Amino acid sequence: MIIKDKVVVVTGGASGIGKSLSERFAAEGAAGVVVADIDSEGIESTRDRIETNTEVLAVRCNVASEDAIKNLVAESIERFGHIDLFCSNAGIFTAGGEGVSNDSWKNIWDINVMSHIFAARAVLPSMLERGEGYLLNTSSAAGLLSQVGSAPYSVTKHAAIGFAEWLSITYGNRGINVSVLCPQAVRTAMTAGGDGGVAGLDGMLEPDELTNTVIEALADERFLVLPHPEVLTYMRRKTDDYDRWLGGMRRLYDRFAATYKKRE
Repeated sequence: MIIKDKVVVVTGGASGIGKSLSERFAAEGAAGVVVADIDSEGIESTRDRIETNTEVLAVRCNVASEDAIKNLVAESIERFGHIDLFCSNAGIFTAGGEGVSNDSWKNIWDINVMSHIFAARAVLPSMLERGEGYLLNTSSAAGLLSQVGSAPYSVTKHAAIGFAEWLSITYGNRGINVSVLCPQAVRTAMTAGGDGGVAGLDGMLEPDELTNTVIEALADERFLVLPHPEVLTYMRRKTDDYDRWLGGMRRLYDRFAATYKKRE
């Protein structure tokens, strides 16, 4: 997909990756950009930064609510007539292991997994009717590998990739393209005040750097969007010798355990 003249929806658009994606899509000549987030002031700020380049709609949206995402899609279609690309980008991090509270598990599950499901339910009918559409779901390299220090983040990001795979398999021959964004450390509010921990070993990207990879991957219609190309090598090592990979991950755990304990 070439972004020029397309209508794009971005959740988590008030800051970080979502903000940078919104700005880049406008710079690429999108016909319309819908910026969605639970942060009202943040989406207004993003809108003000990009509305000179394209038509922008700012919608307050709690992605953990299916009704809110339905409303987001409805408002977007009412304004622009259709949606070409839906970027289900919003996500959170929760440190800890199996002992994390049930409420915290539910919260991260709703935001990191169910939001993608809610988005697909809401936007796919109109895309399938048109015979074309694109879903870009933000996961993480943690969804392909793992996340030292956070069972909830690792589990939900794996689930997000699993759902994106299913969408591609099920709807790929009906005009629906699917990509999944899987960065390591990116300088956002999620990584503020630190070096990204394990995910920062290959360097921390600025959000604007990440958007270059996104634009290239969308143009090529690639499923995996890997701003840190090293992740592909790590995936291959994991599948080539799972036990050896787990041993290496245990060593990483030992190295960073103290850091993540402080976050719990």
